Amino acid sequence: MSVNIVAPMPGTISEVLVQVGDVVKADEELIVLEAMKMENPICAPRDGKVKEIKVSEDDKVDTNEVLVVLE
Repeated sequence: MSVNIVAPMPGTISEVLVQVGDVVKADEELIVLEAMKMENPICAPRDGKVKEIKVSEDDKVDTNEVLVVLE
């Protein structure tokens, strides 16, 4: 079952730390989201495999926009 990891707030993607196919553990950092001049790590909610990355570095995102899909 896939799970969508979404942006908790609007901001800019400053770093993508994973690639499609990577196996990740729960709480592993996937993306760094810059918002209000602070870097916010976006972490995996559970163990899984990165199925899709929907953003790139420097992309602007809105709240609840899908960033990564885990399977």
